[in-house]
Amino acid sequence: MTVLLIGATGKSGTPLAQRFLKANIPVILTTRSGKVPAPFKGVRFDWLDASTYEIPFAADPSIDRIYLIAPPVLDMFPSMKAFIDFAIQKGVKRFVLMSAAMIDAGDPIMGKAHEYLRSREVEYCALRPTWFFDNILIHYSDTIRTQDEIVNAAGSGRIGWISTEDIADVAFKALTDQVIEHTNPIMVGPELFTYAQIAKVLSDALGRKITHRNVTADEFKNIMVRRGMPEDYAAFMSNADVLIAEGGEERAFKQADFVGTRTLRDFIESHKDAEEWKSV
Repeated sequence: MTVLLIGATGKSGTPLAQRFLKANIPVILTTRSGKVPAPFKGVRFDWLDASTYEIPFAADPSIDRIYLIAPPVLDMFPSMKAFIDFAIQKGVKRFVLMSAAMIDAGDPIMGKAHEYLRSREVEYCALRPTWFFDNILIHYSDTIRTQDEIVNAAGSGRIGWISTEDIADVAFKALTDQVIEHTNPIMVGPELFTYAQIAKVLSDALGRKITHRNVTADEFKNIMVRRGMPEDYAAFMSNADVLIAEGGEERAFKQADFVGTRTLRDFIESHKDAEEWKSV
């Protein structure tokens, strides 16, 4: 058995790779350059370049299960379908897909890949976590650093933020257990937070007052475009904030199949000295 991790150096792939290393299970990591941290074995892979699909299997023909992080484009399904079909032809029997709490099988983006895996004669699990702790550090650090505020269109909607370490625990089991316990788990953290409540936690940790400013979906889309996000993806993400404001993530929290144990407060406290949100 060898496990292939697509997107292995990302937010969930990094702690997942460590679990395979600790368990002494053969694992191959992919990046577009092929460069990965020591002591892992890495190969080049690009969703949008089908000529790279063969590279992991040439490196290790015994790959029989794959962790799938989708390509960073909205029209992701054609590439994902092509690679899933290729991998099945190479003998892969199990796929674990990273999806999202509010995306069902058949929905746009990862939902299409979820539906396709369900239609094939393979073992699969579509992980459906809520928002990662890391998203606060990555998506809001610019305005926290320069304006002491979180800016988005989520209103007073509450989210059950989850740790990527908890996600990695579930993904590892789905990739290694003899039988997949749950093929469609909604995954949340132990607590619900509004962004105003997160701002209060940040204020306490950073030692300065952080606030939450709500804007319209169009305003937030434009903010993300100015950050460099493609316009279609920014529109999708701003609409996700509207769903949060309407209680979508809170409803997912109540339907959760897995509740993590790691807390957002601990994450923020452990990252309080991060350069990303130091005041300028």
